[in-house]
Amino acid sequence: MTERIIFAIPKGRILDEALPLMQSAGIEPESAFFDDSSRALLFATNSPNMSIIRVRAFDVATFVAHGAAHIGIVGSDVIDEFDYSELYAPVDLGIGRCRISVAMPSGVDEAANGGHIRVATKYPTTTSRYYQARGIQAECVKLNGAMELAPSLGLAGRIVDLVSSGKTLAENGLVETDIISQVSARLIVNRAAYKMMSGTLPALVERFRLLSGERAAA
Repeated sequence: MTERIIFAIPKGRILDEALPLMQSAGIEPESAFFDDSSRALLFATNSPNMSIIRVRAFDVATFVAHGAAHIGIVGSDVIDEFDYSELYAPVDLGIGRCRISVAMPSGVDEAANGGHIRVATKYPTTTSRYYQARGIQAECVKLNGAMELAPSLGLAGRIVDLVSSGKTLAENGLVETDIISQVSARLIVNRAAYKMMSGTLPALVERFRLLSGERAAA
């Protein structure tokens, strides 16, 4: 009996770039996937042995780490934030490129106040790790969006967030002061599933590896 694969893909910024790559790998979602009015989260594909779930980016890592999905696509920012030991990230797909940066209001003194700062972010683990390495105590205020409002409303003195063009920062009076890490989308696999589903998952991973190599060489 052929093993059924659950493939987790993220909503949002990576999806538009991930779909052509998946199609190149021979994976095509059913037509309902492209129906904007659909509230479904689980979809069939052109393969009877593969289904797709479409969830929030942070949840892709959780579904795959806990084995509810076997393979997925997610940004390296999410992988670093959760640091799940159950995840294997064998392929940099070379899509979804951006960066995690520190930003604050322009003209504000960047020095920490007595070695303590307050930061608004959806990456508290990454942020704490970054400031700890610099001997600064960072109080992280967890937000899931609208990060750029935090400094102007007094919630936090600075933010740590994903940055692509920097336009949103500029429009909210913020300047990028440091880059914590460069981000790109990765193919992730549940480690246990990779071993148990040896007849399907390794070959699928290799298909994406070859495609990513072709993209890089182009």
